[in-house]
Amino acid sequence: MKLPRKGSHRSGKQGLGKQGSGKNRRSPRFAKELAILYEDDAVVAVNKPAGLHAVPVEGSTAPSAWSLLSAELKSRRQRAFVVHRIDRFTSGVMLFAKTERDRDAIVKQFLSHTPVRQYLGVVRGHPGAKEGTLVHYFRRQGMFQKLTTERDAHAARAELRYCVERRLRAASLVRITLVTGLQNQIRVQFSAIGHPVIGDRKYHPEEASERRIARVALHAGHLQFIHPRSVKSTAVDCEAPLDFQSLLRALSPAKRSDR
Repeated sequence: MKLPRKGSHRSGKQGLGKQGSGKNRRSPRFAKELAILYEDDAVVAVNKPAGLHAVPVEGSTAPSAWSLLSAELKSRRQRAFVVHRIDRFTSGVMLFAKTERDRDAIVKQFLSHTPVRQYLGVVRGHPGAKEGTLVHYFRRQGMFQKLTTERDAHAARAELRYCVERRLRAASLVRITLVTGLQNQIRVQFSAIGHPVIGDRKYHPEEASERRIARVALHAGHLQFIHPRSVKSTAVDCEAPLDFQSLLRALSPAKRSDR
């Protein structure tokens, strides 16, 4: 399968709202297709659609971002190596390396929490502070992250920064920068402060009644890292998909008509 190309990249930081016009963009079919955002001899970044696994699931034949990309690269005698993951029901930028050496160099960055990973999320309600830092401690229990305390010997520290981009009707659009990168981190931390991510059925079963979006309202819109060969800061940006944009329109306050 030939993967389509779209999106933008550049050296240096780019805001999530400063994407291209997208005149010729084609939305990937849900969980079936991914588009290449950036590619060179060392790395390739794709736009993972919500619903598509990041990597294969043991015992399942369902496709994943890795398997689809690997099939594409195999025809060119290249390989895809995983350097990080994003949740299945989150859309957006996912980076792969093409060689083991490049993978090792990038994984070291993720272990040191140096890449800039920014998400857009739609959460219930209006956080009391327009911007802030959230710090919690997680303990993994099966497929879930449970809140615990710093004194827990098995605790993992979770930290993120957020800024409210737009107040919506009983909801907020927030820009989130991960400091650490734990599984389900954003969902659990915003739930902990009473502002769950819309569509998060895993941690909030009542979200199953949400009809304006069929998945968790999170999008990985910006990734900035040090290129393993050029050693230059490289940024990849990805426009929010149609379902995310549709949710924002549905929650936007009605405009007052002029009298």
